[in-house]
Amino acid sequence: MILRMVRYLRVLRKLKTLGIVNVFSNNLGDALGVTPAVVRKDFSQINITGNKRGGYNIDVLMQKLEDQLGKRDSKRVIVAGCGRIGQALMAYREFPKEGINIIAGFDNSEAKIDREAHIPILPMEEMEEFVKKNEIEVAIISVPEPAANDVFDQMLQAGIRGVLNFTPVELKCQGKCDRPNCPKNCTVHTVNIGLELENLFYLINMNEMEQVQDDA
Repeated sequence: MILRMVRYLRVLRKLKTLGIVNVFSNNLGDALGVTPAVVRKDFSQINITGNKRGGYNIDVLMQKLEDQLGKRDSKRVIVAGCGRIGQALMAYREFPKEGINIIAGFDNSEAKIDREAHIPILPMEEMEEFVKKNEIEVAIISVPEPAANDVFDQMLQAGIRGVLNFTPVELKCQGKCDRPNCPKNCTVHTVNIGLELENLFYLINMNEMEQVQDDA
């Protein structure tokens, strides 16, 4: 449901730029590929009600979704590894619109260090102090595979609570966090682009096989 809420918000922002004031559940359902009943159920769970004739007011709906998702509070993130993936993420202009601000990058290469950049790139050895000073809880790892575990350990030591992992290495907290009475382990989400592409090819092949069977 959380992912759908994020997608609702993105659709609503686009509709607002078009000057649309009200939206109906079937409009949002079509945009997300779900039924209007699913849209209404999602909204009812967070106490959002519409009008059968007028639908949902987009401004009100956006405000309630943003409050629910915490979008009004800027989320600060760091990136470890400022190669092609790291640089692309730092340059992605949609993040600020989503309330996500990458405030620094870290790298071991002297050639990449740039303290005066719009998003400064700092030496990796300064990451722990920076994270603690700025109370950063979420980080992105896009370092070369051999460095992934070491960087992950540094992040946990610094107090990072959530990691978006762009390396092929499986990273797990497994009690590495030494915080006293830690309420929960660090959360890691791994983005494996190769695996996602393989899954797409598999789904395409399955659809083709089903079509052949239907035509037989």
